Amino acid sequence: MSYIHLTENERYVISHLNVAGFSKREIARRINRDHSTVSRELKRNGPEYDCTVYWYDWTHPVALKRRHQARHYRREGNERLVDYVKTKLNLQWSPEEISDYMRINYPDDETMRVCHETIYRWIYKDAKVNGKLYLNLRRGRKRRRRQKRYGLGRRFLAGRKRIAQRPEIVEGRKRFGDWEGDTIEGKKSSGYIATLVERKSRYLLAGKLENKKATTLTDKSTQIFRRIPGIMRQTLTVDNGTEFAQFKELEEKTKLSIYFADPYAAWQRGANENTNGLLRQYFPKGTYMRKITERDISRAVKRLNNRPRKSLNYRTPYEVFWNAARGALAI
Repeated sequence: MSYIHLTENERYVISHLNVAGFSKREIARRINRDHSTVSRELKRNGPEYDCTVYWYDWTHPVALKRRHQARHYRREGNERLVDYVKTKLNLQWSPEEISDYMRINYPDDETMRVCHETIYRWIYKDAKVNGKLYLNLRRGRKRRRRQKRYGLGRRFLAGRKRIAQRPEIVEGRKRFGDWEGDTIEGKKSSGYIATLVERKSRYLLAGKLENKKATTLTDKSTQIFRRIPGIMRQTLTVDNGTEFAQFKELEEKTKLSIYFADPYAAWQRGANENTNGLLRQYFPKGTYMRKITERDISRAVKRLNNRPRKSLNYRTPYEVFWNAARGALAI
C-alpha cells in the first residue's frame, strides 16, 4: 500500500498544535491526514523525557535520516533476536527455517520477528568483514550466485522403466514409501555417498561408497534399506547413471519398483536434489572422501532428519516418517 511521508511543514503544524493541547484527531483534520498517522508520528518521534516536547526542527532531520536507513539495521539492535538467529545458524538451520520457526517459539512476541531475507543480509554483511556466519549456509557461499544449468548426458540402461510409467500416486506424494536415489561425489576418485530420500517425509538415508560401480551401489543400497519396513518401500526413482546398471538385482533385493527420470530433468527428483544440496553443507565439493567415515555421514544425516522443514509444517523428517511407519505396522 502506497503512502506519503509527512513533510516538514506538516511536522511544524503538528508540533505547534500538540503543544497547544489539540487532540490527535483535530490535528489530523487540520493537516488532512488520518489520526493514526499523527498518533504514530508522536509515538515514533516523540520526546524521550517528560520534560521535553515533540518539536519539528529536530524531529524532521531525525525522520529523514531514519528513512534512508535499511530496516534490517534496526533489527540488529535487538540482541535477543540476533542471538537466537546466530544460535540456529550454528545448528545449520536455513534463514527461512529460522524466520518461520521463530513465530512458533514466540507467537506473542512481535520483537522476535525477522524475515529470511534480512537474515541473509546479515550473513553477507558479516562475510564482508571476514565473518564466518556464511559457512552455516547450505552451500557456504559469501554471496548469491546464479544457478548453473544442470544436466550431463547419460546412456540409457536396457530394460529400464521410464518415469512416465511410474504410478500417478507417486507424483502427488499421497503415500509414504516412494524414494528418490542418487550419489554425490567427493574429490575425484576419493569416494562417493549414496543418498536415498523418501518423497513425502523428506527422510534421508545415506551411506559411503568406495567407488561408483553398480555392484558397490547395489550392495550398499540393499544394506541401507534393510532397516526400513517393507510397507515403506514402494518405488525408487533414479537418474540414468551407470551406477544403477544392476537395478533389476536391486529391485529383487529391496522389493522396490525402480523408475528412471528423463535426461536433463533434475526436477523429477527434486526432493533428492534438494537434500543433496543440504548434505553438501557437511561434505562440500572437493571433500577427500577417504577421510570421511560412516559415522561422519550418519551424524550429518541425523542432523538433517531432525531439522524442521517448511514443507512439513515445521515437523522433522524423522518424526513424519517414523510416525507413519509405526502407524502402518500397527494396522
